[in-house]
Amino acid sequence: MDNQLETFDIQGFCNDLTQWYQENKRDLPWREDQDPYKIWVSEIMLQQTRVDTVIPYFNRFISLFPTPKALADAKEETVLKAWEGLGYYSRARNLQAAVKEVSESYGGIVPNTKQEVLKLKGVGPYTAGAITSIAYNRPEAAVDGNVMRVVSRLMTIYDDISKVTTRKRFENIIEDMVIHTEPSDFNQGLMELGALICTPKSPSCLICPVQQHCSAREEGVQDLLPVKAKKKPPKTKAMKAVVLQNSSGQVLIERRPDTGLLAKLWQFPNCEDDSPKGEELQRYLAEREVSAPKALENVQHVRHVFSHIVWEIDVFTGVVPEEGKLPETLKWVNKEEVDKYPFPVSHQKIIDYVIKGEV
Repeated sequence: MDNQLETFDIQGFCNDLTQWYQENKRDLPWREDQDPYKIWVSEIMLQQTRVDTVIPYFNRFISLFPTPKALADAKEETVLKAWEGLGYYSRARNLQAAVKEVSESYGGIVPNTKQEVLKLKGVGPYTAGAITSIAYNRPEAAVDGNVMRVVSRLMTIYDDISKVTTRKRFENIIEDMVIHTEPSDFNQGLMELGALICTPKSPSCLICPVQQHCSAREEGVQDLLPVKAKKKPPKTKAMKAVVLQNSSGQVLIERRPDTGLLAKLWQFPNCEDDSPKGEELQRYLAEREVSAPKALENVQHVRHVFSHIVWEIDVFTGVVPEEGKLPETLKWVNKEEVDKYPFPVSHQKIIDYVIKGEV
């Protein structure tokens, strides 16, 4: 047992937390039942995305793929299109690969032990703990950023939460707590507390249901916790993208590689290019045997921020005199059909401005 748990009122804390959760929990679509598949989908979507943003995505996704088998049998491009706008598309691909394992190896039923769930593609300790504790009421830890913030304040732990050793320490603490209560309500209560009360800035200590157990509040240091090392600022890349149109009024789209950033999504031809007139972009098109456009007109600038990189994209338009033969990764499509393909958010902005004229 962690030293800071030796004098901590575990049972009292668990009772106060679960009672508060049962009386105040939000009405969320993945809480309507304890379906492990729905909980799994919600947890993947909620990673680095706000609840209010996730709800409509979750409802649409479940309407399209109501069971693991439905998701397993779907075309990957259909899944990516349903995920469009959430980002982190590798999570959608991993989720589909994992439910295929569930369909093939577990008869379409999500396993009920953390050890088995951890074997599925793309599933880490947090997601496995969340699925098995919430859906199956197993006494497992589910430690995410919200939970680490709550625990660091609860026990004034100044360990850097960006370190693996700190996460493991918090997992051990939660494992020692969860055996004293209802695991499903306890873990959801911790998540809910971090989302609604014990927020990153200006925590609502005066209305906190577990304030009497919190040593950070007692010491007045809640705003100093948790401790987290600062990330390096993201690098900036100058990009050029082009919306090409042929004599039939179709536009040219390109499928990204099967691996790497935004794998298998569609985009408009683009590349790194900091030249004023898009010389690198012209070479990029020539390498792909695209006929040289008569002229390129700079029509828009799009900025998109990833966690590690910023794309500064100058958007051009042009007309291609002849279609010519294209590689398999390129395709001419009618403007009204563009929405059928999954695009990253940066190129959805281009669609809105150049294709739809909505911006």
